[in-house]
Amino acid sequence: MCRFLKFLFGSTKTFLEEKDPMKKFLIVGLGNVGSEYAETRHNIGFKILDELANDKGFTFETAKLGDVGTFKIKGRSVLCLKPSTFMNRSGKALKYWMDKEKIPLENLLVVTDDINLGFGTIRLKTKGSDGGHNGLKDIQLFLNSTTYNRFRFGVGDEFGKGRQVDYVLGKWNEEERKALPERLEKASQLICSFVLSGVKITMNQFNGT
Repeated sequence: MCRFLKFLFGSTKTFLEEKDPMKKFLIVGLGNVGSEYAETRHNIGFKILDELANDKGFTFETAKLGDVGTFKIKGRSVLCLKPSTFMNRSGKALKYWMDKEKIPLENLLVVTDDINLGFGTIRLKTKGSDGGHNGLKDIQLFLNSTTYNRFRFGVGDEFGKGRQVDYVLGKWNEEERKALPERLEKASQLICSFVLSGVKITMNQFNGT
């Protein structure tokens, strides 16, 4: 029987997963590729997914338009994506994997930095503007919608006039580095809650913590 299904659908795994797309999730962490960006505020999306990978015991592999990693949790399949298209072209990678894996919009979560929130503040929203964030702007262009789940991690706004780019592309200060491990652990918990409990329960439990 398994051989027959493999012949028809390529593999039993693909067949079973596509049979129930509501149990498939796409988590996209925003950032820029390259070691020079690894510890910058703008790359918190990558950093949070790395924490999740460490927590859930999976690794990322280079694939089309990004690095991808997968894990399962209580019958749900989760695909994590770190786009290799650089921040300003994040939408292309997101849309490719969303379409390829047939993941419904409500099961998409975008993880991004936010200068409008104090350092370490976490907030989950189901819709909103791009807020001047070029990664979100590109995603909204490809989705043709501002209604999608986004996990905003506060990086603060300790910069002078005209210094925003330098700030978000700058590295964490000593105080932030010390506080990051606990914040990253909380961020990983939020993502798992989103997959298991849904966006509304997760918002009530984690927003502002």
